[in-house]
Amino acid sequence: MINFAILGLGRIGKVHVANIASDPKCNIECIYDIDNSISLEISKKYGCKVSLSAEEAISNPNVDAVCICSATPTHTKYILLAAKAGKAIFCEKPIDLSMERVNDCRKELQKYNVPIQIGFNKRFDPSHLSAKEKKDNGEIGKLEQILITSRDPSGPSAEYLKVSGGMFRDQTIHDFDFACFILGNDSIDEIFATGDRLFSKEAKEANDIDSAMIIMKSKKGVLCHINNSRHASYGYDQRVELFGSKGMLISENLTPTSVRKYGDDYTDSKDPILDFFIERYEIAYKHELEVFVDCIINKKPTPVNFEDGRNALIIADAAYDSLNTGKSVKVKFD
Repeated sequence: MINFAILGLGRIGKVHVANIASDPKCNIECIYDIDNSISLEISKKYGCKVSLSAEEAISNPNVDAVCICSATPTHTKYILLAAKAGKAIFCEKPIDLSMERVNDCRKELQKYNVPIQIGFNKRFDPSHLSAKEKKDNGEIGKLEQILITSRDPSGPSAEYLKVSGGMFRDQTIHDFDFACFILGNDSIDEIFATGDRLFSKEAKEANDIDSAMIIMKSKKGVLCHINNSRHASYGYDQRVELFGSKGMLISENLTPTSVRKYGDDYTDSKDPILDFFIERYEIAYKHELEVFVDCIINKKPTPVNFEDGRNALIIADAAYDSLNTGKSVKVKFD
């Protein structure tokens, strides 16, 4: 039984609470949120203890693993506190918005032998994962192109955008990581990013973009195109296409049912696609937790480690360099 401390009980924190509570290999030992009323509400629902601080939760001797779902500026602090306490660590993305802080955390982490997994859930989606496995098995020959469409159903508030680190560090960072996952032992070498504010007053207020197109090239010559928007009137648009010398793999949007309707004035009408990330990646969130727990129990390396989180942020920073200069930029992982 793996005893968890969960830090941060916002939208994603509540998803992880529910998944940990439903896993027979796990137990919620304690929880902490800056808003104690939320902690008390969750405690009443799941019967877990409320800690009065993150430090108290992390230092609890019964805790085996810490799930960090708190605000991004707290991540590196809590990672290091958990590492020093000898706890396994699951941390939501991004590790931090500052590469300097990420590098400082990375250096300090080398002193501690604890498992750490970063919450890039797209890797664990059954359809996306199946496409990756089929590609790795050679079913489409030599990989030539990766096309990722990722559009949110609606944009966040200006207040959120101001502290998010911007579109590339908040939204697109998932796609950067997923592209790296597909590439495997290949890596991104060059990036060109363009974007604009096409509709969002909130993005303008936060000095951010709401729409983007990104082209990347790997060291082995694979081309990758990422298409992002902060709104899509028809739902949460999440599609992946892998194109190779012998064929193509497509991971499509999900709908509540697979029923298709035909009539006099419509053809192939389907249910609307799932509304947002909690619904679309419900299985992925459960799977990433199961894998993390398995890694702890069987002392295996985690599939999405600190370096993967750092690499995704490096690409995001390079994307902003390209956006601001209007030029393609070399991606340097050193």
